Amino acid sequence: MQEHEMDWTCGLRAANATVFRPDEPATGVAQDMPRLLLVNGPNLNLLGRRDPTQYGTFTLADVESRTRETAHAVGYALDCFQSNHEGELVDLIQAASARYAGILLNAGALTHYSYALRDAIDACRVPVMEIHISDIAKREPFRQLSVIHPVCAGQVKGLGLQSYIVGTKDLAAILEKGRIEP
Repeated sequence: MQEHEMDWTCGLRAANATVFRPDEPATGVAQDMPRLLLVNGPNLNLLGRRDPTQYGTFTLADVESRTRETAHAVGYALDCFQSNHEGELVDLIQAASARYAGILLNAGALTHYSYALRDAIDACRVPVMEIHISDIAKREPFRQLSVIHPVCAGQVKGLGLQSYIVGTKDLAAILEKGRIEP
């Protein structure tokens, strides 16, 4: 397998580690349940240690656990991925529409300048919900612009850990509207 080749049985393998955490069948999730993908970008692996006044004291594991619980409650399985590398995020988003009904994305700092990520979202055939722990509109000027926002299905910001919960429910609602038969 090449360095960044997609392998859905093991996840996306980075050069040194697997950072893709699929919702294992052992958790009781039905194999045929539709799936969502939670993608966290640069520095979100530092949650709980990085600037607790801005980002709280919860960890990435807390985010994944609570988001998975919420996804299950609204009828979806959830796979989780975190990377500090823009190219890995782009690769995953490009491949996601083959397996996922929708994507929850906290792109971290890439939100503000990654046109490569924006283009991957734009080309993606599933809705992407933009998520932020802090309210980026009330942050430093360089953090107030989201270059990905115009190509996302929605945005949730400023609710701390709850941003992920609200984002999951909002994405599920968008997906349900798409399932309505005329």
